[in-house]
Amino acid sequence: MPQDVYEQQVIIPDVPSDLHSKDPSSDSFQWIRSSDLSQTVKQNKEHRRGEHQRREKKFSCSECGNCFIQKADLVQHLRSHEGQKPFSCSHCEKFYIYKSDLIRHQRIHTGEKTFSCSYCEKCYSCKSNLIRHQRIHTGEKTFSCLHCEKCYSYKSDLIRHQRIHTGEKTFPCSHCEKCYSYKSDLIRHQRIHTGEKSFSCSECGKCFIQKSNFVRHQRTHTEMKSFSCSECGKCFHRKSNLVIHQRIHTG
Repeated sequence: MPQDVYEQQVIIPDVPSDLHSKDPSSDSFQWIRSSDLSQTVKQNKEHRRGEHQRREKKFSCSECGNCFIQKADLVQHLRSHEGQKPFSCSHCEKFYIYKSDLIRHQRIHTGEKTFSCSYCEKCYSCKSNLIRHQRIHTGEKTFSCLHCEKCYSYKSDLIRHQRIHTGEKTFPCSHCEKCYSYKSDLIRHQRIHTGEKSFSCSECGKCFIQKSNFVRHQRTHTEMKSFSCSECGKCFHRKSNLVIHQRIHTG
């Protein structure tokens, strides 16, 4: 091709004059190196995107629609629908779908505690129990109430609190029709039916069903008898008892 025709066909971009010096420290060379680096990064991103597309979740469960990258993961997942539990504990009769669940369970028998707290010396068999424990040290409160601004470290405490807003009463009494929001209230109530008196006085041996009555009684041993009868001089802890006593004198 003649020289003049070649110059018309090829478009040569403007190149700064210092590029001709081929000095690696020149600004032009730095610009070209930066351009090459950007192109390399772009190619790497495209490669990773293609790699991700090749690893897309193509094994789907016909029961629930969950998708998996590997067929082995799908086969393992299908056990949850079929009720298969191939992993059995050698110490008891429990069976598990996943081997990881069996390993976690077996720590109950072996007493192995591999998860230690970095704040204190406590150790746990399960990582979830360690995470729950560490909230005591960090003060982290990840469970917030949707109805008010209160936050809690444990989900169980949040569920218990939310019953205030919902009015849910999940603990029914087996002796009558009463229901309670908290299990502790149900236990306290059931003592009325069973007659159980769990609170005994160490001073006189008297027993009480309710803790509040027990605490009130104990004051009779510790408090001064401030209310005295003007007729016979007998003293009482409570004014109400004095009034009742005085009826003996007044008839």
